[in-house]
Amino acid sequence: MIVALAVAITAFIGAVGYQSASSSAASPLDVGEAAGAVPDGVTVFDDEIPAVANLDPDLLKALRRAATDAQEDGVEFRVNSGWRSPEYQNRLRREAVSTYGSEEEAARWVATAETSLHVSGEAIDIGPVDATAWLSEHGADYGLCQIYRNEPWHYELRPKAVDRGCPPMYADPTHDPRMRQ
Repeated sequence: MIVALAVAITAFIGAVGYQSASSSAASPLDVGEAAGAVPDGVTVFDDEIPAVANLDPDLLKALRRAATDAQEDGVEFRVNSGWRSPEYQNRLRREAVSTYGSEEEAARWVATAETSLHVSGEAIDIGPVDATAWLSEHGADYGLCQIYRNEPWHYELRPKAVDRGCPPMYADPTHDPRMRQ
């Protein structure tokens, strides 16, 4: 059930990113790579992609170390989402409200532009499933921690995790005090 939900959410996020990155019709709601949309196949080593290039430098450094070690195990990290512009984040939030039917339910999956750590470059969504499984097992060694139980793809840098392990996860973003601004 959790894996199916993760796949569905990842597909939703991927579809939004693909749709916005590949649309040729210009409208105020269209966003592209410059706003943080991620084309297929992007890795943490793709500096020309703003979603990667605009990540916090310490987060990116840890991700690249982890990705290099994961490659030795035959696992490749793909970036599903990284840095996002406030406009792109607001679009994702509006789409989540439409999908889930309310602000309250959307908040379990998509933060506002004011609270999103994607907007500040301090969060990344990684795939595919073997990459998130690898990070689940090894991420703390690099200070990379899954923050929300309902988002196995969402990772943030927690440098103290190298020595102490990752902190307990929040059930979802609505339980994260940082999201209550």
